[in-house]
Amino acid sequence: MSDSRPLAIFLMGPTAAGKTDAAIALHERLGCELISVDSAMVYRGMDIGSAKPSALELKRAPHRLIDIRDPASPYSAADFRQDALNEMRQISAAGKVPLLVGGTMLYFKQLVEGVGNLPAASAKIRAWLGQRWQEEGLCALHRALAEVDPDAGQRIHPNDPQRILRALEVYYASGRPMSELWAEQEVLPFPWRVVSLALAPAHREILHQRIAQRFALMLEEGLIDEVATLKQREDLHLGLPAMRSVGYRQVWEYLDGEMDRAALLERGVIATRQLAKRQLTWLRRWKDLRWVDSQQADALDNVLKLVRESGA
Repeated sequence: MSDSRPLAIFLMGPTAAGKTDAAIALHERLGCELISVDSAMVYRGMDIGSAKPSALELKRAPHRLIDIRDPASPYSAADFRQDALNEMRQISAAGKVPLLVGGTMLYFKQLVEGVGNLPAASAKIRAWLGQRWQEEGLCALHRALAEVDPDAGQRIHPNDPQRILRALEVYYASGRPMSELWAEQEVLPFPWRVVSLALAPAHREILHQRIAQRFALMLEEGLIDEVATLKQREDLHLGLPAMRSVGYRQVWEYLDGEMDRAALLERGVIATRQLAKRQLTWLRRWKDLRWVDSQQADALDNVLKLVRESGA
């Protein structure tokens, strides 16, 4: 039996794998409409450190869900799901194919599976948890999560701050473990037929080289000045999700005098490698995923071939 649902394309991959270039090419060659799936690019004023497409690139290939939120206002996976579904409906209704591109795997997962009866993001609770993180450390927060929600504590890695903080936020906002709320969720079919692609180098050392080169370039292009401008605002602090983004947190701590520039470069690269490792772990668990080696000379042709085979 044929699947009559409209087509959607997910272009996923670790940071620094070349997803933006591939997405722009798909927009220009096939007319796909782009939706960003990135928890840092949603924030205005966070351009260099998030590797946000340039103004010229956005003119060539507009990305939806970029620059839609002030950094002082937390943006959750539930917010993303609602916004992304609205954009996808508009694109499909116009006869186009939505192409969702990015590396925030939690957003992809909850877009497809739903977010259950989870409470909305709470800026007050997030700020309190962020302060606890700074004072007690992430391991202490993971232990606290394991006490109030053993299932989530076992499932969520101790080095995954985004998911640890969200699970604790859900517990303190609702009084119930997130695992219980998820168990009550009714799973409905996703309204789109999805083709999932992953763009990544076949060899980890190549990805590590790209990460190191890109973070060094971000520093040269003015990342420190970008964070310094944000840091001048009284309503921004390290307890906010935006300021905890990889790269931004390390530069903030550098500006606080916690390290010199050489240490900043080292810590920024290490944090980005850890992010890439988590992204790849997510991807290995993704069903029906088609991998493309981003280092191959014909990588873009392979992506185009897979997309065309899907009916786009």
